[in-house]
Amino acid sequence: MKLTEILSMLGGIGLFLYGMTLMSTGLKNAAGDKLRQILERVTSNRLGALFVGLLVTLLVQSSSATDMMLIGFVDSGLMPMSQAFGVILGANIGTTVTAQITAFDLTALAPFLLFLGCVIVLFVKKPFIQSISTVVLGFGMLFVGIGMMKSAIVPLSRTPSFIALVKALDNPIAGILFGIGFTALLQSSSSSIVIFQAFAQQGILPYNETVWLLIGAAVGSVTPNLLASITASREGKRTALLNLLFNLFRACLLSALILLFPAILRGIQALSPGDVARQVANTHTLFAIAAALVALPLQPLFLKLTHMFLPLLPEETRLKEQKSLAYLEHMEKYPDSVAIHEAQLEVNRMGAFARENLGIAIDYFFHPDEVEKGKRVAELESVVDYLNHAITDKLITLRSRNLSEKDIFRLTKMTQVTSNYERISDHAENIAEFTDRVKNEHAVISEAGLAELSEMSKMVLKTLDVSMEIYSKNQLERLPEAESYEQQVDDMQALFIEHHINRLMESKCDPLGGVIFTDMCTDLERCSDQAINIATALIQENEKPHRAHT
Repeated sequence: MKLTEILSMLGGIGLFLYGMTLMSTGLKNAAGDKLRQILERVTSNRLGALFVGLLVTLLVQSSSATDMMLIGFVDSGLMPMSQAFGVILGANIGTTVTAQITAFDLTALAPFLLFLGCVIVLFVKKPFIQSISTVVLGFGMLFVGIGMMKSAIVPLSRTPSFIALVKALDNPIAGILFGIGFTALLQSSSSSIVIFQAFAQQGILPYNETVWLLIGAAVGSVTPNLLASITASREGKRTALLNLLFNLFRACLLSALILLFPAILRGIQALSPGDVARQVANTHTLFAIAAALVALPLQPLFLKLTHMFLPLLPEETRLKEQKSLAYLEHMEKYPDSVAIHEAQLEVNRMGAFARENLGIAIDYFFHPDEVEKGKRVAELESVVDYLNHAITDKLITLRSRNLSEKDIFRLTKMTQVTSNYERISDHAENIAEFTDRVKNEHAVISEAGLAELSEMSKMVLKTLDVSMEIYSKNQLERLPEAESYEQQVDDMQALFIEHHINRLMESKCDPLGGVIFTDMCTDLERCSDQAINIATALIQENEKPHRAHT
């Protein structure tokens, strides 16, 4: 095989891969945020999750892209693994469409597609049309690359070393391993399968050998997800592992079926006699569908295996318990009065987490070496965020009932209070970030400045504690106490910032320390404001105390 033929084949592979990337990017840009919205609406219904995975992968033409989004969703707690499994199965089916498309011989049409895509890209500036033109351009590039590969690989059939390689691939294990390695190298199962398809079409690889490569390619397709999961949480790692376990199961299942029932392959060939490219594409699609249908009822087993290899840590169990509704999970079974009472308990529970988070964040600020506290702040922030969305959804559902004006008022105030708690937790996260900046950027805050922040922090926590009691126990007679504390926080902010400016002028603090000091004061004062919002949430429900206080 000549050097020019090798370069031509490499160029064809490069064009094909770039064309696939352009197509995927264009489709994702054209779809916008709808892909994530579709994934977010996945229900616990297994078939529904499968069809969602199929649809999203059809839109982006990349199962890896779908799986990456899944890891992100599971990692952030937006989707449980039980739902992710169905989406994984659907993505494995959706990715087979690429081979079905490339089974058509559109090489002659490719130059026109390139011309059309270039013209639209250059002369049409609408974002949506630009995205579609990118898809057309990638489509053309894909088929030009396939044409170059087909022309270049013909001499391979006469190369002794390649003939020896092809003979070795006749062994099922060798074929599967080659498919895994080749796909892991390309980081795309669609790309490797289309290349195998081209080899088979040119008569270099027999159909029966290509089948083993297809099985291996499915396992190799998990490589990008495994790499992406390295930086993900433990739950994100489990999602990638779940995908790997399914594809290993798929490889074992299909290998056993082929070896036990060779007539399966003859039946697939009979669907499109004389067209080996279509036979490869059909095999890929039918294998994916068969494996998904067998695996779907086995979902609990796959989840159990995943947790066996990556068991729950104690802190994960705690976080999982906290990141769930304790009182409103079965709200629809409760009468109105009970449901409202349970909702109040759920809001109070969320408030306890927000209060804990603020306390830990403040403690972390003054003890920055206790790194676990910084991690706990991030965990609690995710818990509060989850509860904010979950409680709000339940309150909206509850509001649709035929309630009295008093009950509607209480539900409205609960929604506002959950928002206040969520903001307090956000400020806690900000304070933890200030701590990391002080450590990482070696900012200097004077001893006097730290003492003032400590005094202000204690008063903010005092304001929050009193305000939470006023709201949860309806003790509106204590409002003057809470407002007095809140006023002290306001006074401290003004006075301490003035002191700090004087210290900056005397070079007792560095500029970065000054910025962090000021930001810390601002966040603490805003926590105090949120606390008073909580304390006064029910004030309209009790006009007499309100008038007396006024």
